[in-house]
Amino acid sequence: MTAKTAAVIFGLIFVAVGLLGFVDNPIIGTSADAIFHADTIHNGVHIASGVLFLLVAMAAPASAGTVLKLFGIVYLAVGIVGLVQFGKESGKVLGILHVNGNDNYLHIALGILIFLAGFMKSRRLVA
Repeated sequence: MTAKTAAVIFGLIFVAVGLLGFVDNPIIGTSADAIFHADTIHNGVHIASGVLFLLVAMAAPASAGTVLKLFGIVYLAVGIVGLVQFGKESGKVLGILHVNGNDNYLHIALGILIFLAGFMKSRRLVA
């Protein structure tokens, strides 16, 4: 797998999760019973992240690794800040992004995974 392929996969997943957050369900939503809390802003961040992953993968595949590393650091930081600020409780990271404890752990895991995906090698075409 290449960084470009990873960016496409993450892009599709993030867009799907962002859209899923707008549909009432027990996994992602505004309900206190939802496993992951995501309001309109949080859903928008997921969709925007996914679209950016897809755009980079298609328009600038050589930069996919760098973008994945940067996003990995950002998602890891959001998860750590959320965990430090709120632990397992709900709150708004930096006063903007509403999260709960499960979100914090997921953001940390995604941050690490996305960052590591940035180190995947690009395919080299031999002429």
